[in-house]
Amino acid sequence: MKLRVIDDLNPEDVAMLQALYSRSAESVDVHLEKVRSTGSSKFMEKYYVGYSHKSIADCGSTTMFIEDVSLLAAKAVQDWPLYSGQETSTRYIDMSKRDIVDPFGTAASGLILERWMAFYTGKQNIVGEILRAKYPKRETEKQTAYDGAIKARTFDILRGFLPAGITTQLSWHTNLRQAGDHLTGLYAHPSPEISQLAVALRGQLKERYPSSGLGLNLASVSGVSNKDEVARDVRQDWEHRVAKQFTYSVDRRYHHFHDEGGVKMYPAWNRPGMPLSEIMQDGTRYNELLKTRPKGAVLPHFMSDLCSFTWDFLLDFGSFRDIQRHRNGVCRMPLLDESWGFEPWYLEQLGDLRAEAETLIDEQRFAIIKLGAGEPSREVMRQYYIALGFRVPCSVTYALPALLYVLELRSGKTVHPSLRKVIHAMVKKFQHEYPTVALHVDMDPDDWSVRRGEQTITEKTA
Repeated sequence: MKLRVIDDLNPEDVAMLQALYSRSAESVDVHLEKVRSTGSSKFMEKYYVGYSHKSIADCGSTTMFIEDVSLLAAKAVQDWPLYSGQETSTRYIDMSKRDIVDPFGTAASGLILERWMAFYTGKQNIVGEILRAKYPKRETEKQTAYDGAIKARTFDILRGFLPAGITTQLSWHTNLRQAGDHLTGLYAHPSPEISQLAVALRGQLKERYPSSGLGLNLASVSGVSNKDEVARDVRQDWEHRVAKQFTYSVDRRYHHFHDEGGVKMYPAWNRPGMPLSEIMQDGTRYNELLKTRPKGAVLPHFMSDLCSFTWDFLLDFGSFRDIQRHRNGVCRMPLLDESWGFEPWYLEQLGDLRAEAETLIDEQRFAIIKLGAGEPSREVMRQYYIALGFRVPCSVTYALPALLYVLELRSGKTVHPSLRKVIHAMVKKFQHEYPTVALHVDMDPDDWSVRRGEQTITEKTA
């Protein structure tokens, strides 16, 4: 057995180094000398771009750091099943000094943003005092942890009044193939900000990795024939049309939530005639596995072929950003608007400030409705002025292993209360239908935890 760890090459060289295994039985040491002496550019142009061996680009990864873009742009980048990265947390960071994307750029649009931020910034001390009265410090709690928890819960509440155009920072760690595929869709995004972001990212990647076909125009790449160019253009036109038409989920079946509330569950059996209730019967193959799974253990991936569950629910956009982080499934991107109402939880935490907040929300809603008359992309642009506390229709689909993971992880006390409420409703519905499936969840209705004050990143001094 011979093992090597090589992580000091650029992504294109790493991709070539791995690809050589498929064409030669020699050691990686021999291949390494070849990469260092000849470089990877011609190899990538020939095999990845020219012959379209896309798996080669899976072997080279890069990391992009994206700053001063709206929360909407961040969600678009993260709307990808293989996204890896981190983002500024509105639950821990004071967003009052952040710039805001204002696509309309009018006096009316600017005033909407100013009013949201005035409430978010001006009410922090008052909300902090409300929380200290509601959750007095216990003798067993450290003062620093308690103060941190109060601050974090203050942001939990007031983040509902942040406009979606508030800017953030995020990283995106991906391989070269996924970067090219995802940016193809983002390039045709209905939002000009997001489309321009995709163009800028592809430009930087093309400059950094010129042999990997990450630019918008591949005509100059050697080995690309006129026939290949035509096929590529047809494919790219189709991809752009799909991106424009299906970026947002606008399914109106969610209307029943206005009447009933709660969540809707739609099981789908991947094995015909084998619903989960039958799979769980005594003596069946998976019965013991599903009944005895201990806390923290993840169901094996092969069980994803048994069944999946689609869930429909209303959730504020602020907490949608948390559920979207679970990418082992399908989480459709909603179009943010004001028609689904404001999440009541934010208002319930405000005490004597509630009436003022409700008046602000009503006035802001009418002001937003008036924005962008005559603009072709009006609905897309108006999203930037809608506060995170407004609800959006959500549709998520998870196979069984992913579903249990999400329900367990997001039922805990450190999860934002508005999302935790939805997760609890999902848990109750699932357990009612499938009571013998082991599910290790925290259903305690008290969602206050000083642990929030300890969930930070600090430099170790000793």
